[in-house]
Amino acid sequence: MKKYKALQVIGASVLAISLTACGSNGDSKSTASPAAGASTAPAATAKAENITITFQNIYPDPTDPKNGMLKKIVADYQAKNPNIKIELDSLNTDQQKLKLKTQAASKEVPDITIVNPAAQMQPFVDAGLFAPLNDMVEQNGLKDTFQSGILDFYSFNKNIYALPDGNNIGVIYYNKDLFKQAGIADIPKTFEEMVEDVKILKSKGIQPMAIGEKDSWTGSFLFMNVLLRTNGGPGFLQAVVDGKKTFADPAFTDAVSSFEDLIQAGAFQEGATSFDYNAGENLFKTGKAAMYYMGSWATGGIETSSVNGKVGVFQFPTVKGKGNPDEFMLAPGSAFAISANSKHLKETKDFLNFFMLNYPKEAFKVKGAVGVGQKVDGDFKAAGYSDMAMDVLGLFKKVKGGDLAFDNTMNPGTAQGHLTSIQNLFVQKVDPATVAKEHQTAYDTNKKK
Repeated sequence: MKKYKALQVIGASVLAISLTACGSNGDSKSTASPAAGASTAPAATAKAENITITFQNIYPDPTDPKNGMLKKIVADYQAKNPNIKIELDSLNTDQQKLKLKTQAASKEVPDITIVNPAAQMQPFVDAGLFAPLNDMVEQNGLKDTFQSGILDFYSFNKNIYALPDGNNIGVIYYNKDLFKQAGIADIPKTFEEMVEDVKILKSKGIQPMAIGEKDSWTGSFLFMNVLLRTNGGPGFLQAVVDGKKTFADPAFTDAVSSFEDLIQAGAFQEGATSFDYNAGENLFKTGKAAMYYMGSWATGGIETSSVNGKVGVFQFPTVKGKGNPDEFMLAPGSAFAISANSKHLKETKDFLNFFMLNYPKEAFKVKGAVGVGQKVDGDFKAAGYSDMAMDVLGLFKKVKGGDLAFDNTMNPGTAQGHLTSIQNLFVQKVDPATVAKEHQTAYDTNKKK
């Protein structure tokens, strides 16, 4: 493990949202440089080479404002560079991860792809599959548009290998109308109260929570917030790596027990493991579920949905009297990486530079700028962002540290064992000691000697 020991220390500063002007982040003058291979003949007779750049992304949902934002930036770039076509390969998160693994195995990574930070991207970097982006981020002041410290999660050996789309925290969204229908007057202050609220909602015929657990990271993300509390603070996984704890530790088994209490109370929809991320989220966005635990990146999609104006947000509560609600699951976002073997490396870097310079401005316009990893130049309230969005922005100011997701911290083999083990809890109740043993076995089998 490299550099992850300090994650909880820098978490608060990394996640401090900056609303200051970011100069060139919305500069429409940041156009592409001349295409490689252009003729040196006079302009009247020059003809640029036709180029196609494949852009793998995780914005497939047309109801997500980022989907429209992506297409607008691409259209703007193509209008300025008519010889360049940006071919979009839009997939949901788990589909993209699986496809990238297959592509990486054959060293056929698309020109631009999506990768998660820290431990998840390290194998790709070690295999030499991504191009260093240091030169690119120095163009047009792009590096200065990112929040302080965020690029560290995507850097190895002093090279930056990917540029993040977000910098988020885990929160619980709730439908105020459905809470009122169930007679629940206050948001839960403890996890145990939340479990009781689940039972009340269930008894009133209201779906308590939504999740898309076919994409197994969703349940893991929620579980890790429980563990953050039962451990009394950040750093459980680092303690395992340092040999100070094992998965048999009471902090872990208590987390499993509490997590199963939530599942067994009927929190999640029937067949939760058959709902992918978008399908699970849409249950909440269409008013069919009362609560939804997710990263703050979900704010934009909720704000443009049918439940806008009915949704509030609250911090993940204490569990068994442990933990600090001001410590959050920290989620430096998925990021854009460029293939080291791209046939059009110069043009691909030029496009990604343009894309990232325009990302904060366009995300702000479509109310998708909550949790963006770059500085945002704009007044959220004046721009019409909802009270819910403003509340989420307020939560960022409370961050006192936290933990990264399991699969951003542990090696891929251990992470896969964890994801499978936690996903299984949605199907059947398992003794916490058995879950702990599954995790320890996965860790012992996959840790580097």
